[in-house]
Amino acid sequence: MRLYTHPSCLQHDPGPGHAESPARLRAVLQALDHDRFAAIDRIEAPRATREQLLRVHDADYVDRILATAPASGTMRLDEDTLMSPASAEAALHAAGAAVAAVDAVMGDRGGHAFCAVRPPGHHATPNRAMGFCLFNNIAVAAAHALAAHGLKRVAIADFDVHHGNGTQDIFEREPRVLFISSHQSPLYPETGRENERGVGNVVNAPLSPGDGSYEFRELWEGALLPRLYAFKPQLVLVSAGFDAHRNDPLADLRLSTEDYAWITGRLVDLARAHADGRLVSSLEGGYDLNALAASASAHVSELML
Repeated sequence: MRLYTHPSCLQHDPGPGHAESPARLRAVLQALDHDRFAAIDRIEAPRATREQLLRVHDADYVDRILATAPASGTMRLDEDTLMSPASAEAALHAAGAAVAAVDAVMGDRGGHAFCAVRPPGHHATPNRAMGFCLFNNIAVAAAHALAAHGLKRVAIADFDVHHGNGTQDIFEREPRVLFISSHQSPLYPETGRENERGVGNVVNAPLSPGDGSYEFRELWEGALLPRLYAFKPQLVLVSAGFDAHRNDPLADLRLSTEDYAWITGRLVDLARAHADGRLVSSLEGGYDLNALAASASAHVSELML
């Protein structure tokens, strides 16, 4: 089990009162600084290269993100997404963590990896920052797996409470990538309807406000996991958002910490069945610090088994 992070991810600061604050990552790292996680290999994430980013993002967009960080204060890219002086560097390392993790699990040792990084990524489209996201970390990782490792079937499982619209936009016409998402609807970004199917490689499963453990587990067990098993992925990637937790302030689902342990265990089983155990997870949302810390700990505990 490997943990990828980088100090720059703590320096990205959207400003006072912003939900996607450095305190989120500090809470996760502090929770993982415990004796039961001592066996984890802790690795400093490299930067993503321009070539790696250009597999999923337009060149003009990459240049704009890297060139427009403010000298001080913050710069607003949209209503929710801001850059500070360290944001571009953090985004490079967040995407680079996912790429390095893919390279590691595709090596002789295989195994699992968790990328404790920010900014998150799954809302970033080929040419637009949105929803706190600059580069689409999990999409960069998936595209790298296809290009650098020659994989034919990569699965992305996204259980963040918000639909991963950017990931869907990037891969909806790429049959080598299966994108599976459970998310609350209605909710930002108001995408992820069941009739959005790409070329048959997109499976959206909306949950209603107030849904909890029973609905979540029934959905994954009855519909989503069977689709993943039928796809027989050679690599499992996870957009690990913990904001469907009942205590999260930005949404209205009612998951528990145990639900995150459960879905992680099921995805680990999938990876063992079809991907030689290879699984890479990257942090997305989660905005109640206590719930985030507990849920990330439960997630990583299952990845260590």
